[in-house]
Amino acid sequence: MNNNTLDKYKKAIRKKYEIEKEGEYFDYLYSPSRGKLRDFCWLIFENGVTQDDLNVFRNLFSIDFDYTKKKKFKDQKDKFRPIETFLKGETDPSNIDAINLAAIMVDFQPRPFKNFNKVCRMEDAIQVENSYNAKAVVEAEKKIRKRAAFAENEKSGEYPEKKRLFSNFATLFSKRGDQKSYPEKTIRFSSG
Repeated sequence: MNNNTLDKYKKAIRKKYEIEKEGEYFDYLYSPSRGKLRDFCWLIFENGVTQDDLNVFRNLFSIDFDYTKKKKFKDQKDKFRPIETFLKGETDPSNIDAINLAAIMVDFQPRPFKNFNKVCRMEDAIQVENSYNAKAVVEAEKKIRKRAAFAENEKSGEYPEKKRLFSNFATLFSKRGDQKSYPEKTIRFSSG
């Protein structure tokens, strides 16, 4: 399990908690206690959740969610202590199921952690792919620019210094070349 990704997951859940504690479930989340969190958890699961959420419930409480087992669930109050301290920012729990239940309680997506981790890995892969693509695009643009510059030089008759050797040699012995080199002298040729 990647600790960096787990830390991102925890921070994201805490941020979502800061938003949600002022929202619709203010009574349960603003000043969370084990009892309030337990009652809120039951309310959430009563209203229907995903299979992943049910798996988190089963892993944390060692029972399947069942409407008829509310009394047995009431005895699970101590299981909410790490969630309470996590949401308050007092502790940093290592129990992934407690963290996943906190994500359920603040309706954080993507959850559980395995889905969050998968999304992070896909984003990382996309970033790496984009960086490779960006390098390829830059290289292609460099080649295009070189070709365009060469084509422009061909049209205008100008060539880079390396390619001017012959043209420099030819102009050295021509009338124009002498006039460019010695503009103050008038050179006359006569045929005779």
